[in-house]
Amino acid sequence: MTKNEFLTELRSKLNGLPKDDLDNRINFYEEMINDRMDDGKTEEEAVADIGSVDAVVKQIASETPMLKLVAEKAKPKRSLRAWEIVLIILGFPLWLPLLITGLVLAFVFYLLFWILVIVTYAVEACLIGVSIGGLVAFLAYLIDGGVVNLVPLGYSLACFGAAILFIFACIGATKLTIFLSKKIILGIKTAFIRKGAK
Repeated sequence: MTKNEFLTELRSKLNGLPKDDLDNRINFYEEMINDRMDDGKTEEEAVADIGSVDAVVKQIASETPMLKLVAEKAKPKRSLRAWEIVLIILGFPLWLPLLITGLVLAFVFYLLFWILVIVTYAVEACLIGVSIGGLVAFLAYLIDGGVVNLVPLGYSLACFGAAILFIFACIGATKLTIFLSKKIILGIKTAFIRKGAK
């Protein structure tokens, strides 16, 4: 792939970025290719060193703040006509509840990812609570001076051991949720950036 082909495809796939950011990114990669060519590489080798256009787009998407992408997407490309403003005002009772519903559904969808983490930590807290409760019950039997009942001590030790093992499930669920959240956000950002790609 030549430098011009790479930069043209990159510009097309980054069409959702604000114009200043887009120009800065294109200039950055053009300079990077030129530097590699100055070091003695051919144009194709210099472009190949940078990687695929899709990989560059993902990298840029991960570095670009979501608010900047949403603001660019929401920015009107032309001024609204009078009849469009009237339709927006008249449609307010319809589009506002739909917008609020969409935002609530997006929040609930995101919260569902974290439910697994919340549940695993709740189970961990219960195991620790039962462990402490069993130890307190055993100590109460000892202080009371009656027949020593080892069952609460057994429950306490079993739950404490389970709590130690279950912490790994908590850590794994947290890492998985963070990983999935990052992937989803990167996918959304990439979709915003690629809005002009054909």
